[in-house]
Amino acid sequence: MRSVRARAALGATLVVAVALVAAGLAVLLVLRSNLTDRAGLEAEVAAREVAGQLALDVPYARLDLGDEETHPVQVTDERGRVVAVSDDLEAITGTGTARVTPGPTSSTGPGTHDVDDDDDDDVKEADTDDDKRDDDPGRGEVSSDEPEFSNGTATVDGDRADYRFAAVEATTSAGVTLTVHAGAPLAAEQEAVGSVRGAMLAGLPALLLVVAAVTWLVTRRALRPVEGIRRELGAITASQDLGRRVPEPGSRDEIARLARTTNETLSALETSVDRQRRFVADASHELRSPIASLRTQLEVGAAHPELLDLPGAVADTVRLQALAADLLLLARLDAGERPGRAAVDLGALVREEVSQRAGDRIPVEVSVAEGGAVEVSGSRGQLARVIGNLLDNAERHAERSVAVTVRAKGRDVCLEVADDGTGVPPPERERIFERFVRLDDARTRDDGGAGLGLALARDIASRHGGTLTVDTSPRGGAAFTLRLPGRS
Repeated sequence: MRSVRARAALGATLVVAVALVAAGLAVLLVLRSNLTDRAGLEAEVAAREVAGQLALDVPYARLDLGDEETHPVQVTDERGRVVAVSDDLEAITGTGTARVTPGPTSSTGPGTHDVDDDDDDDVKEADTDDDKRDDDPGRGEVSSDEPEFSNGTATVDGDRADYRFAAVEATTSAGVTLTVHAGAPLAAEQEAVGSVRGAMLAGLPALLLVVAAVTWLVTRRALRPVEGIRRELGAITASQDLGRRVPEPGSRDEIARLARTTNETLSALETSVDRQRRFVADASHELRSPIASLRTQLEVGAAHPELLDLPGAVADTVRLQALAADLLLLARLDAGERPGRAAVDLGALVREEVSQRAGDRIPVEVSVAEGGAVEVSGSRGQLARVIGNLLDNAERHAERSVAVTVRAKGRDVCLEVADDGTGVPPPERERIFERFVRLDDARTRDDGGAGLGLALARDIASRHGGTLTVDTSPRGGAAFTLRLPGRS
């Protein structure tokens, strides 16, 4: 049961089995109800035929009770005494009385009734009934009410069977009310229900076997591409070759979308791994130079103290410290570190950063729009790092001027750092934001930096929900624009 095919086949088989059993029971119930109603109708017709004869005052002995095997009849009076039964009826149940022998009567017909010698009230009732019969002869009637139905058994000429009985009342011309119980056999209903039930029980296992087999085959065919994807992913994991891709089926179903998404994930993973490898290689290269230079200076200083270049050693140490800080920040950003949501006044932050740059080669001009909200949400330290990196870049390439402008633009806050340097060629305007990328004129160790400043600035801007782009400055150099969502 660990196989999806097995579980799907079992589940489909159980669902079909439950549905078929429920449908079969419903069919059997409907069939039985219809056949029982049909038998009840036959019994009602037979009962009304006998009741009509009683209403016409036909004597009990001359009643035409029909075929006793098909429609056994039992007639009782108001006191529940049997007054007439079908020939050869030996036993009966379900009619209210099991007697099948007519009791003694004073007459052989329904026009008169019994008179008990010791029952004066009965005599008076008989006289009254006789008077009614004399006054209104031949006025008996059959009840038009819905007959009462019941199930029972009857034994006719030694054969016992189940019947559906209908009870119909008839009133004679003498005012005597008689009840006719006529039955219709349920053998046809029982035989039909039994045949249908047997056919269902015989066909159910075969049908369930077909459902299970078809579900197994269809599921196996549907999951075949999934097995191909699994095998290829296993091979990719074993070979660590992220350039391979899983096969994509030609269909447009969920499995095809799964394969395409898997390949997209592999592409993103390959890009991430390649980027990480380049990062490690570039970081190793960038760290190797200042460490080697610092070691050389220290070794020379240890051997020849008079030759120790202390300012150069301090500069290499500062550069190494800055590079390590950049690498650690990049590592935190790659690990998914989210900036804080504190309110930061971007104009005040720019003034603070500029005020701390007293040793810059070119003074920085600061312009903050008055009256506009220039607050953003984020990490004050990370945004300060962005401003510092942009100013460092501008100081490195400017000739005579560096200007910083902060203004509100719609719901956003824009910070622009412009210089009058040589600018950035359009083909290189995206490449300069890649890690460890430096243009040819910025590759010197002292002036070019490590190529991480702009990459860090864009990563921080992106994690704050903003953008960092470069264009041509009105001063002729480069203009870097940081756009961040304003604080609502």
